[in-house]
Amino acid sequence: MNISLKNNEDAVSGVLKIEVVKADYADKVEKSLRSFRQKANVPGFRKGMVPMGMIKKMYGKNVLIEEVNKLVSESLYNYIRENNLNILGEPLPNEAEHQYLDFDDEEDFNFHFDIAFAPEIDIDLTKRDKMNYYQVIVDEDMVNKQIESYCANFGTYDDTDEPVEEKDLVKGKVTELENGAPKEGGIALDDALLMPMYLKEADEKSKFVGAKKGSAIVFNPAKAYEGAEAEIASFLKVEKSEVPNIKSDFSFEITEVTRHKLAEINQELFDKVFGDGIVTTEEDFRSKVKDSVVEQFTPQSDYKFQLDTRKLFLKKAGDVAFADNLLKRWLLASDENKTEEQVDAEYPQIVEDLKYHLAKESLVKKNDIKIENTDIDIYARRIAKAQFAQYGMYTVPDDLLDNYAKDMLKNKQSLQSVIDKAIEDKLSAWLKGKVKLETKEVSVDEFNKLFEE
Repeated sequence: MNISLKNNEDAVSGVLKIEVVKADYADKVEKSLRSFRQKANVPGFRKGMVPMGMIKKMYGKNVLIEEVNKLVSESLYNYIRENNLNILGEPLPNEAEHQYLDFDDEEDFNFHFDIAFAPEIDIDLTKRDKMNYYQVIVDEDMVNKQIESYCANFGTYDDTDEPVEEKDLVKGKVTELENGAPKEGGIALDDALLMPMYLKEADEKSKFVGAKKGSAIVFNPAKAYEGAEAEIASFLKVEKSEVPNIKSDFSFEITEVTRHKLAEINQELFDKVFGDGIVTTEEDFRSKVKDSVVEQFTPQSDYKFQLDTRKLFLKKAGDVAFADNLLKRWLLASDENKTEEQVDAEYPQIVEDLKYHLAKESLVKKNDIKIENTDIDIYARRIAKAQFAQYGMYTVPDDLLDNYAKDMLKNKQSLQSVIDKAIEDKLSAWLKGKVKLETKEVSVDEFNKLFEE
């Protein structure tokens, strides 16, 4: 077999030619046919005793096509790997050299593949390059709001005999009415739940606010929830499709009123938020809360820095030539649902993404930026911690974090995502020491406006 590569004049594409002769595939075809013979069930012959001539007549052409295609595919990707060809997309059959292959009469075959090369992007960064790193100013109001959130999250629901307030959870017996009396065969529940604050119609809401345990209220769910079918279905425990037919009044006999009570700012709250004995005074608690708020903004600051990094890299890269027609062909071939118009519309953004990716890849290689297994583990743990924090879980045991991170890394897609982010993290850290970095403190509003630019 002979494999040769011819570069095109555009320097970003080439044609790879694979010449296959009978000697390259003959043994593989023969071995495959012998395997077929051992397994073939042909009437009139015992298993494994079918004449080879008949096997060749029945399966020979299909086996030949399969083995040649397999050989070409393996040879193609081995050549790319062994010659360190940095290609974009996948090799495609060359349209100009494409020809009919006669597997009945011919023994030698030629295959031609178009290849799009990744252009080399080499950018230099020095202290002459200026970049900003934005830090959000965490003021006392933000600390107070976070503490209020902790007090709410770690609060309790207690039974009360006081009149119902908007935010109370009201439990009761619900009965569908007809002409003011219980409807025969109608909806009846012993454990219905609602919160007056979620009732949208003011008059219906007012029937509950101020009511006491034991009182019976006549109200109309269709009016109270103003046609919100999901809420009505959940409240009455019926299928959503049944809701449009439910227009009746209902009786709601209040059996229980539960009120949310905020957690007090004391040692119990300190321990729930940060762990036993970590914080022992309100002053230290406020300081620790402030640190946690600052930490919550750090990923957003890093993300903004990466967005600015992208702009800098693209500017430094300048105009870069790509094998446009070939890449568009590959985009169409890789997604049968795409049209040429869609590819043409999306292509400019795809090229920008490619330029940024190649610039990053070049800098990582050029500056020997590597990640170790410990870097991957640390970043996965950081992601796990952030995900728990989204649900108000700020003091997750180390073993739970470790197990969650390990499970995340078992998924190939998640693992690759963590690796990519860990590399970006290291690249950002390297970049901060390479350029002239200016840290700017901004308010939350100022920071949010930066993303509108």
